[in-house]
Order: sequence, then structure tokens, then C-alpha cells
Amino acid sequence: MPEQNIVRRIKKAVARVKPRIKKNDMVMVVTGRERGKTGKVMRVMADDARVIVERLNVVKRHSKPRGPQSPGGIVEKEAPIPISNVMFFCERCNAPVRVGIKTAADGARIRICRRCGEQLGNE
Repeated sequence: MPEQNIVRRIKKAVARVKPRIKKNDMVMVVTGRERGKTGKVMRVMADDARVIVERLNVVKRHSKPRGPQSPGGIVEKEAPIPISNVMFFCERCNAPVRVGIKTAADGARIRICRRCGEQLGNE
């Protein structure tokens, strides 16, 4: 029982950093089995610090039949990748880049490429 309380306290103590990668961003995997591949972010799980990238890190799951609408079988789906293993892919630089944040004249915060300075995404 005491171990569970320690785990709970540790989880609360972990600082949650707001990810600079958003849905529909192009990213490149920089480490792991899928290293060097690029894809579009389908989902960002900020609490777990993970992202799901389209057609990358595909795993097979065995599903049980659930009636006539969903027959059983082996389903291929994308598994989450740690957000630290991906970097934003700048189209202009044609390379993975770090993301910076700049405040515009009207007070809006915009994401910029640290390498070329261009505005990122379609904000």
C-alpha cells in the first residue's frame, strides 16, 4: 500500500510542459525504430507527453468479434510515440527543427522555426 502512495505523489510532482507540437503538424521521428520518417500528427496526448503520427509506429492488435458490425480479427493501428522522439519538420529548411515562440505586434503568440525564422503551421 505505501508504494502506491509514493507513485501517486511522484506523478503529481512531474512538471507538465505544454507541448509545442500540435495536431496536423508535420513531424520527423528523430530516434527509435521509425527514425528518419516523417508524418502528420493525428493526436497529441499532453498528459502522457506522447503523439500519434499518421502511418508511423504501426502495431497489430487482436480484436474480439462484437456482433455483425465489427467482426474480429487483427487490426493495424498507430501507437503513441514519446513527444521527445519527434521534432517539427520545417518545409522551408527541409529538416527537423526546434520551435520558438514570438509575440506579434498585436499580442498574438506565433510559432517560429529556430533555423530559418519562418512562421510555422497555419495559425
